[in-house]
Amino acid sequence: MERRRVLFAGRVQGVGFRYRTLEIARRHPQITGFVRNLPDGRVELVVEGPAAATAAMVAEVAETLASFIEHAETTTSSATGEFERFEIRY
Repeated sequence: MERRRVLFAGRVQGVGFRYRTLEIARRHPQITGFVRNLPDGRVELVVEGPAAATAAMVAEVAETLASFIEHAETTTSSATGEFERFEIRY
């Protein structure tokens, strides 16, 4: 199990990024975590699950929303198990 934290920069707020990410996460039932807007204009995505599932979900988000993303910074660590589902945080 792993945890991926991705910080997306670009025109990623005010374009439905979080809602599209939630829709994508629902297609990956092994994924838990959250997506939220950050005060500096970036979007933070934190996902936990099997390595293949987290990689697939992050890749789908990046591909689906590529026209809004200028840069993405990813860090990977061990899963904490703190999430029960995937959600949008405010």
